Amino acid sequence: MALAENGQYRGACSAREAHVSLDSKSCFRALVARDARFDGVFFVGVRSTGIYCRPICPAPRPAERNCVFFASAVAAEREAFRACFRCRPELAPASPSKPSDTLLEAATAEIIEAAVAGRSLEGVAPRFGLSPRHLRRLFERSLGARPVDLAQTTRLAMAKRLLQDSQLPMSEVAFGAGFRSIRRFNAVFSQRFGRSPSDVRRWGTPSQRALVDSANSASLRLRLDFRPPLDWDALLAFLALRAIPGVESVDAGVYRRAVLLDEAKGIVEVRRDKRRPALIATASATLVPHVGTLVLRLRRLFDLDAQPRLIDAHLRRDAKLRPQVRRHPGLRVPGAFDGFETAVRAILGQQITVAAATGLAGKLAKQFGAPVPDGALAAFPSAERVAQEGVDAIAALGMPRARATAVWKLARAVAGGLSLAPSVHRTETLRALEELPGFGPWTLQYVAMRCLAWPDAFPATDLGVLRALGASTGKRAEACAERWRPWRAYGVMHLWTGESL
Repeated sequence: MALAENGQYRGACSAREAHVSLDSKSCFRALVARDARFDGVFFVGVRSTGIYCRPICPAPRPAERNCVFFASAVAAEREAFRACFRCRPELAPASPSKPSDTLLEAATAEIIEAAVAGRSLEGVAPRFGLSPRHLRRLFERSLGARPVDLAQTTRLAMAKRLLQDSQLPMSEVAFGAGFRSIRRFNAVFSQRFGRSPSDVRRWGTPSQRALVDSANSASLRLRLDFRPPLDWDALLAFLALRAIPGVESVDAGVYRRAVLLDEAKGIVEVRRDKRRPALIATASATLVPHVGTLVLRLRRLFDLDAQPRLIDAHLRRDAKLRPQVRRHPGLRVPGAFDGFETAVRAILGQQITVAAATGLAGKLAKQFGAPVPDGALAAFPSAERVAQEGVDAIAALGMPRARATAVWKLARAVAGGLSLAPSVHRTETLRALEELPGFGPWTLQYVAMRCLAWPDAFPATDLGVLRALGASTGKRAEACAERWRPWRAYGVMHLWTGESL
């Protein structure tokens, strides 16, 4: 999806164009300024080199006549541009979507997850009630590329990331990126980048070639870029208060947790990169086969694809929020690394203190979770495991039987196919949860905020929200927050932060 000679995006992509409000002149001005606000919003292809870059690329500025602008990396690659090895487009934050692009956003996420997991794309279209042909038309109209193009770009981007950021064997790079054979990986990679995977690894700088943790050669380091600013301290404070003992912890600016992805178990630690707007995640090498899924979950947990300056500018219009936004620029809405885990924690937190709720969640993890190799942490149990245990075993951990029943029925629903990940079926998911015990209005909105990543979720009956807004009822709170739309969840985070979380 490129900009045509008249300065407009080629193809039927007016929805995306209208959202970002960019033409070729605006894109070039942002490129000249290396404006991080536009990182991931567009990419620039340079005709004279055949390379495409992020708008923050440190390379010398190309002549305007040689620039062609794209709204996605996959569109640039479909026009035969190759990814830059300096600014690394594969690390850019995801391009934001319009509220009306929910279907496209959800389908894109599904294709990306399938691609890095090495799964077929055949089941994606039916999942959204579409035919494969209809899904293909949707992608070609909106992104200028087919679903299969997006999947291929995703796999190659992950392979490039692993080649530049690790010393993993080539076979692990190939399978970790979602390729099913090393021969296919070598052929496709060489064709796309004009050099072999081994050449790319030799090309890297010493720092790029030595990103394996020197203190632990059995670990993998991953860079997670974001659009600044990011209030890392507030984000960690929120997660620290709710950290499940034995599963996750926050200490000295580092978030650490146990991970279970299919049968792979390990540890991941995340800290702020002091040199650039990025987080650095250090993960156990045992998680390499699921590195794509790991990256996606971490980006969701830390809300790294948000546009903080756009959101902050909107929320600053409200006199109630303005002081908080100024004190906490770049405040994010913490997501969920695992939707089932976060939803269980929400159920356990009803009518008891935060400390008591995290204690119960820790007991659940210790009793039914999966110990990870270091022996100190255990991954939170899967829904399937909790569903197998039954109500009596859950209640024996020290909670009322009604609450144990709520946890068990949620586990059964998730084990039966209910997804607690961001999805176009958000309304249907919330309706299904509403039928389960333990899911009142507050819990539903909390799950929508964190598990389903709905930026406009609003727990109107939350005591902290009511107190901060001076509202006596949820309806009055909703009236106060109406002007915050479509980012009411970010407004809630500012209220909670002002209330010391």
